[in-house]
Amino acid sequence: MNRFLIRRVFFKLKTDAATIRPATTKVPYYTTLNGQAETQSSDREINKHQLALTESWRFFLLVDNNKNKSRRLLNNLSLVSGIMSQRNITSFFKPKDQTANTETKKKVVTKPENANEKESKDKTSNTPVKRKSDQESSTGNAAKAIKTEIKTETSPGSKENEKSINNNVKSETIPVEVKKEEKTDISPEKPPQKTMCLQLNDKKVDSITTDYNPDKSNYHPLNDAAWRKGEKIPYLALTRTFQLIEETRGRLKMVEILGNFFSSVIVTNPDDLLASIYLSINQLAPAYEGLELGVAETTLMKIICDTTGRKMDFIKSQTHITGDLGIVAEQSRMAQRMMFKPAPLTISGVFKKLKDIANAPGKNKVTPIKDIFIACRGSEARFFIRSLIGKLRIGIAEQSLINAVATGIVKSKYMDKMKKMGEEKLKSEIDEVTLILKTTYCQCPNYDKIIPTLLEHGIDEIEERCPMLPGVPIKPMLAQPTKGVSEVLERFDGLTITCEFKYDGERAQIHCDENGVISIFSRNQENNTTKYPDIICRIGEFSKSGVKSYIIDSEIVAWDVEQKMILPFQVLTTRKRKNVDVGEIKVQVCVYAFDLLYLNGEPLVTKPFADRRKLMKENFNETEGMWHFAHAMDTSDVDEVQAFLEESIKGNCEGLMVKTLQKDATYEIARRSRNWLKLKKDYLAGCGDSLDLVVIGGYRGKGKRTGSYGGFLLACYDDENEEYQSICKIGTGFSDESLQTHAEFFKNHVVPTKKSYIACDSSLEPDDWFEPVQVWEVKCADLSISPIHKAAIGIADPEKGISLRFPRFIRIRDDKTPEMATTGREVAYMYNSQDQIKNQQSRQNVIDDDFY
Repeated sequence: MNRFLIRRVFFKLKTDAATIRPATTKVPYYTTLNGQAETQSSDREINKHQLALTESWRFFLLVDNNKNKSRRLLNNLSLVSGIMSQRNITSFFKPKDQTANTETKKKVVTKPENANEKESKDKTSNTPVKRKSDQESSTGNAAKAIKTEIKTETSPGSKENEKSINNNVKSETIPVEVKKEEKTDISPEKPPQKTMCLQLNDKKVDSITTDYNPDKSNYHPLNDAAWRKGEKIPYLALTRTFQLIEETRGRLKMVEILGNFFSSVIVTNPDDLLASIYLSINQLAPAYEGLELGVAETTLMKIICDTTGRKMDFIKSQTHITGDLGIVAEQSRMAQRMMFKPAPLTISGVFKKLKDIANAPGKNKVTPIKDIFIACRGSEARFFIRSLIGKLRIGIAEQSLINAVATGIVKSKYMDKMKKMGEEKLKSEIDEVTLILKTTYCQCPNYDKIIPTLLEHGIDEIEERCPMLPGVPIKPMLAQPTKGVSEVLERFDGLTITCEFKYDGERAQIHCDENGVISIFSRNQENNTTKYPDIICRIGEFSKSGVKSYIIDSEIVAWDVEQKMILPFQVLTTRKRKNVDVGEIKVQVCVYAFDLLYLNGEPLVTKPFADRRKLMKENFNETEGMWHFAHAMDTSDVDEVQAFLEESIKGNCEGLMVKTLQKDATYEIARRSRNWLKLKKDYLAGCGDSLDLVVIGGYRGKGKRTGSYGGFLLACYDDENEEYQSICKIGTGFSDESLQTHAEFFKNHVVPTKKSYIACDSSLEPDDWFEPVQVWEVKCADLSISPIHKAAIGIADPEKGISLRFPRFIRIRDDKTPEMATTGREVAYMYNSQDQIKNQQSRQNVIDDDFY
């Protein structure tokens, strides 16, 4: 096997050398390399030959991923590399007679017959003469000479040769000085040529890894960039930025670092801005397109093993210790000895490859992943693997990203005037651009449209050129929780209000574009069109003849056809999530529409709710058990609201939604507005409101709960600082089966240490920290000030946070992402809304809401 592999190596070397051999040069190439003649193209030709050798090594390095065969192949290549590093690279292309006559020769080379006679004739004429043997088989003779040398060096009778080989195998590159031959002609002595050797395992670290610093104070978008204007931006520059963000604690500083990088992208190569933005939030397309990589962690482990030579057990153990396969991949890649240096990765190239991986079926994903991973340098391997897993772990969420883009726009615009502007004016400009971007993104959450428009037309026209359109889901308006009927009337004192049933189902935006294409989106912009084919089939019964396009805000609930009544939300969750076949549907659904946002090419979000509701009822029909308008009642009487609340509970609803009709009655996209209040049935029982909290840690169980988690640490989400703040421990509301299910789920999301974006006191440290990936609905008796929990710290109390008393697990909220959990400001509002707190305060603190 060894002999066969070595033959393959030299056959490839011979082929590459013959392919690039210059055919028209007047001076024989071997003469140029030996120093007898010199041309301007000699250096270029040497580089060509060196490239050919490099490509040959690359071919055989990647020829087989089998462990045993790869090991034997590498052993053979090590032997050959030792021989090649001992000899000057130029000797590969010398005729055998010249190689044998050097003073430094140590090997026995067999010369062809009459070689000396031909050589003497050439020297006598003092003119290099082309010989047929040189033209036709010089490379073949060189290859044969190398084979002869291998036999000589590996012969058991030569101990010196064996020792020399062993020394060469250990070293990467051993330059050997080639002494000049004695010449018969008299010519001026030429300066010695530089010895060129085949460089193996080049460990030179790219300067970007150490020199590029977007965290630099007074960062200049052009002068401080690590690449030139017009060049493709290196992927390493982006991962270096991620690395600095990961090491940073403060959100404002994180935004500044990313904004500095974006400013350099805009100035040097704006075409890479879109890809940079998507890679920064670990997306490939808008959320509603559902483009996911779909690569399992075990598959990535196998790829790391195949490309680095590590064993699976080692990769698994290191991943368990570090809790991060990205770090394990980076360490494995940096420890790998490579025989060639692949071309640097670019942002656009990696982004395109990732999209190809997402669209590729099954096993076809493996090859492009290997190609990129082999080319990764430094931190590129870490963040590339994290991107494939779906956990970038740098703490940049949507709001921070928009702030960073705004920072990049302003700094690129005023890059030579920032010192004169001053910090306050610069911050004011950034805040203004941020507001425009947020507003635009709310009505058109698609960077594929926003970024090209921004680069072409500027920030001033972006809001007008990126309007709301059917087929692109907008972020829904949300309601503020409230405490009791009296608070509702206090908030809307003197205003005409309407009360609607709050249905216990799934929020749904139903879109119909000008071509009649129907789409259904969830509250977090997930495309659920294939989940509800029965709704699509009946959509023609809902809209009237004059309706061409629309966006309806609605709630989809499970429906009992026989009893003609709403079923609990748990029944709806048993329905298949994707690619549902109409003939296999067991759980029937009914749509309750409550708002109209777009009609026949016109957005309606700026119109009062009374006008929107009127247009909805004029242009759409109700059908029993299929399409209904939300059951509503207009009133301003306390007793009527209380009676209507009890009626909603009897109708299997959660409670009421209370809304204004005329004043302050616009649809506020992506905002939790106090113009919509929710009044849930939990208030009647005095159990307090339910909260949607993120699981961030687990406490191992004891007694009968041994082997699973006995308790969990929960957190709310601070949307301003984009961090998770601890709010309570929870251990009630679980069955033994559910605890086991939770343990199985979270064991794949354990991290070794607390992340920088988690605010938690050290006294609460759990046995295992979790990646924030799941939201739970939790009930509690009331809320209180806590000296150890960090929820809403600085709002209700300047130094203390808020915690829940007697929390109880209700259910998992699969329809919510961690960023959609209850916010710190909502927690503070709920705390201040308690009767005992109201009595202690002369007035309630007003908590303003903002986007998200």
